[in-house]
Amino acid sequence: MELKTKIDKVVAVMLMVIMSVMVFNVTWQVFSRYVIQTPSSFTDELSRYLLIWLGMLGAAYVAGQNNHLAIDILPQRLIGEPKRRLMIVIHFVIVAFVLPVMVLGGGNLVYITFVLEQTSAALNLPLAYVYVIIPISGLLVLYYQFLEIQALVNLKKTQNNA
Repeated sequence: MELKTKIDKVVAVMLMVIMSVMVFNVTWQVFSRYVIQTPSSFTDELSRYLLIWLGMLGAAYVAGQNNHLAIDILPQRLIGEPKRRLMIVIHFVIVAFVLPVMVLGGGNLVYITFVLEQTSAALNLPLAYVYVIIPISGLLVLYYQFLEIQALVNLKKTQNNA
């Protein structure tokens, strides 16, 4: 099995687990508030952090599946070599955003919150654990984008050999 398929499966399982824990957490929050009449103190914060992980990891997963939201007016109008070149440029633009913002900026955020020992209010969880998904998702997006660029470059080589 190729590496991308393995990574896709791991990320998909992680997303399912996060979503399941989130559903259980919110259900417990509603039950404890309205049935037991003793609201749970940690559920609101936990659901917020799970949503961060779900959103960031989900965005990386969708980028890897090429199902992300996109304005594709120009790529739809192009065919052949111009379209291939445009797609390579688009993938490099994504890399140019993800590398400084998600990987480097997210890594810096994790480092700062770890060094400052910032913790969450209700869970007393180090915030670095919450934010670590930002550079992880960024690395996943980079991996997927470089795979797409490689596939587009290989497409050109295949066309030249035919």
